Amino acid sequence: MTLPLRLIPLLEQYDFACERLLSRLAGPLMDSGNGVDIGVVPLGDDEYLWEPAPGCWSVRRRDDGPGERATALAGAGAWGRDSADSPHPFPPPFTTLAWRLSHLSEMLTLRADHTRGSRSLTREGYRTPGDAAGAVAAFESASAAWREALLSADEAALDTIGYSTYPSGSDAEDVFVDIVWWVNQEVLHHGAEIALLRDLYRARAS
Repeated sequence: MTLPLRLIPLLEQYDFACERLLSRLAGPLMDSGNGVDIGVVPLGDDEYLWEPAPGCWSVRRRDDGPGERATALAGAGAWGRDSADSPHPFPPPFTTLAWRLSHLSEMLTLRADHTRGSRSLTREGYRTPGDAAGAVAAFESASAAWREALLSADEAALDTIGYSTYPSGSDAEDVFVDIVWWVNQEVLHHGAEIALLRDLYRARAS
């Protein structure tokens, strides 16, 4: 299928954001931004779970229970992500690299499924990895799944309200091209946050 012209720059932006984030997390090299490759130390478990401020929300062992001001650990399996019912705590808790990466991977996995999959996956069933390597692999798989969903969209799909039935966003009210744009900004801004947390961890260690 020929990609709609409107989708091409959005897909290119998405690919750039995902490739850059994966390079920042896994290395061994990444583009510094001016065409020069710099070495990257792969994300380790200590850094993945590092809490840079008091009262962080993070990814935790289910047996340990939720963190401060959280009321539950979202998802299934041995690990979960700090969460709370609405209204959420204010001011919002500072979230760790693990929390942000898990949020991205869950969102991409579920949105892909609710666009071109079984349309049955839920937050309650999502399994968050408790280790850095598993989290990076989960993001790589999730980002590829959403990309496949995008490749299935034609012009009519881009203008369809509810083309994605993802239940935790505005998908039921927005045309699909707006959802594509929204997912891009999620990856871009959380990717930038994750990169900054990596910089802060490195500066702390030195």
